[in-house]
Amino acid sequence: MADTLRDEEKGTRASPVVESFSSPSDKEAPTSVSSGNAFTRFNNRIQSLTFLENRGIERVPESERHAASAANYMQMALLWFSTNITANNIAVGMYGPLDYSLGFVDSCLCAVFGALLGAAGVAYMATFGPQSGNRTMVVARYFMGYYPSKIACLLNIIIMMGYGMIDCLVGGQVLSAVADGGMTIVVGIIIIAIITWAVVVFGMAPFHIYERWAWVPQLIAIFVLVGSAGPKFDTNISSTGDTQTINANRLTFFSLCLSSSVAWAPAGADFFVYFPPSTSKWKTFAFTFFGVGLALSFANVMGVGLASGTLTQQSWADAYDTSSGALILAGYDGLGGFGKFMGVLVALGLIANNIPGTYSATLGFQIMGRHLARIPRWVLCCICVIIYTACALGGRNHLYDIFENFLALMGYWVTIYLTIALEEQLLFRRSRGFDWDSWADRTKLPLGIAALTAFLIGWAGAIVCMDQVWYIGPIAQMVGSDGADLGIWVGCSWAMLVFPPLRWWELKKFGR
Repeated sequence: MADTLRDEEKGTRASPVVESFSSPSDKEAPTSVSSGNAFTRFNNRIQSLTFLENRGIERVPESERHAASAANYMQMALLWFSTNITANNIAVGMYGPLDYSLGFVDSCLCAVFGALLGAAGVAYMATFGPQSGNRTMVVARYFMGYYPSKIACLLNIIIMMGYGMIDCLVGGQVLSAVADGGMTIVVGIIIIAIITWAVVVFGMAPFHIYERWAWVPQLIAIFVLVGSAGPKFDTNISSTGDTQTINANRLTFFSLCLSSSVAWAPAGADFFVYFPPSTSKWKTFAFTFFGVGLALSFANVMGVGLASGTLTQQSWADAYDTSSGALILAGYDGLGGFGKFMGVLVALGLIANNIPGTYSATLGFQIMGRHLARIPRWVLCCICVIIYTACALGGRNHLYDIFENFLALMGYWVTIYLTIALEEQLLFRRSRGFDWDSWADRTKLPLGIAALTAFLIGWAGAIVCMDQVWYIGPIAQMVGSDGADLGIWVGCSWAMLVFPPLRWWELKKFGR
């Protein structure tokens, strides 16, 4: 193959404790950065550590995978449930009543159905992990071509690094609120970042173990929040504005919740590459769908409830003026020290959301080029954590603007990419199938002319129909008094119409 990054196996077998989620030959010695003998010796020592995953973007051979058991299918759901039953997703739900002036029922419906639709996109991409043994952005090469797929990979890195920044910010806010100002947000941000780094640097085995149990304290903390804050939710608030404006706000908030959920799709297959091709597609889809969808629905609705309470509870309104994290902690008012302990659990729960994003970002860097692929995964992990921690420290006073703008932009490109992937598989791959062994052979992958053209045309549609603080497209301005975010829907539609004829021409002209 043109640039396959196969590494020699050392033959070290994974511990039985983590065998289901790590390769039997995880102790490979990947090609490392040429930084002299000192670095080589240091890198070899690091990579000899127990449980450290050395595999990067290389395809996992079928001989190194493990049969999928009922417990492993459940692990799929628990992984995604732990990842998303977190404070940052509670913050997403707050935008319905507070930013879009939607009522309690309207906000909840938009939040739940937006989360479920986005979860379907994540579940679809997750099925490619066992099928291919390739990481998600490697699979993207089969849909968009070797070089155009790097655009999607770069955007995915931005998404995952953005998640890292937001998780650190919200976690820092909650920890600072718990300490009554005795701990600065800066210290809280650093705590979240360090614990995330400690798990991600080791890779898949501790990652799966952590996510297997991380949902337990989170669910307990949120159930306590339901009992403590639930009686103060104002379920009677109604959407405000004329009919056209209300409908525009519903669509915009629905799109925001969809974006928050579907943003995991570019990482959906990353965590299941050690499952065999015989793994049930429908079970992979179902367990991923319910793991993502239920967690996000629950968290988003909690955010809607807390936001509704700010309209009648002055103490909550004052807390929200401080930060969304402070509002979450205000929901535990009256519980004393126990409430603060719950607040700590909520803050630390963001680590479960941060780990998969950081892991996926490190793989993304390796996919961007052959030279980057030579950098050990643990080094890239350190670089990623440093970058988004620095961004979180610099943007700690602007979370609201960062969050609102960042979430919407994620949804535009991910949904366009998913549209192209679905059409490629359903229209052009039903009989041809995929040669997963050619993941690094440019001569056997699509050129990507059709996909790149459809992707750019879809983006053009999203731009003229987006409704953001910094830009409102001309078409978006026509809907409601304040506009509506139509970017996802128009972008997908344009890409969906353009891709099939272009792909047909590309296959006829070039045969791949």
